[in-house]
Amino acid sequence: MASTNAVLLGAVAAGGAIGSVARYLVGLWSVGALGIGYPWGTLIVNLVGCAVIGALGGALAAGMEMTAPWRVFVITGILGGFTTFSAFSLDAGLLWLRAPLVAAGYVVGSVVGGLALFAAFFVLVRRVAGSG
Repeated sequence: MASTNAVLLGAVAAGGAIGSVARYLVGLWSVGALGIGYPWGTLIVNLVGCAVIGALGGALAAGMEMTAPWRVFVITGILGGFTTFSAFSLDAGLLWLRAPLVAAGYVVGSVVGGLALFAAFFVLVRRVAGSG
């Protein structure tokens, strides 16, 4: 079992490196091509990541087989390094199929809760650091 865990961890790490570099390159490209007035890079990676994970999720649900190392390499590694919004979308979509109200709570809790915690900690740390 230890060798399988090492293989899976290696697959996640390798995929994460690829996804993170790809995200960085998209960010650089978007600033050069589209400017800095809007977070185009983040929007692009989130939308592309959601499209790719939607296609993979659909293929897996339709019976496509993917070994555990390949699954964690692509989904957890590459897509996780590229954008975690794709994983959020997959989780919310699959939850919606089983329990729509629970899925709605998950989406609202994640988005509203995440923004609220961001704002609270942004203000807190900024005040503690003495910048306002």
